[in-house]
Amino acid sequence: TPEAHDSSSNQVYVGNLSYRVREKHLRELFSSIGGIESLKVIKNHDTGRSKGFGFVTFETNAQLKQSLAYNGDDFEGRSLVVRVARPK
Repeated sequence: TPEAHDSSSNQVYVGNLSYRVREKHLRELFSSIGGIESLKVIKNHDTGRSKGFGFVTFETNAQLKQSLAYNGDDFEGRSLVVRVARPK
């Protein structure tokens, strides 16, 4: 039987973000790939400040694979970490 589609399998972890990076910046960065289902910059619950990482979920696995090419790229003066997100 074919496996049920698991949307988390199309999710990447994006780390080493500048604390100035907002969700709109991540959307702009990955918009060339397209097919962004959702994205989130993780913030400190108490201060509301970015924790320096986030998650982007793509519609297809092909888009996810394309996004991995951004790993190591300079973004806002920092070297991006982009890898397949692990389940919680």
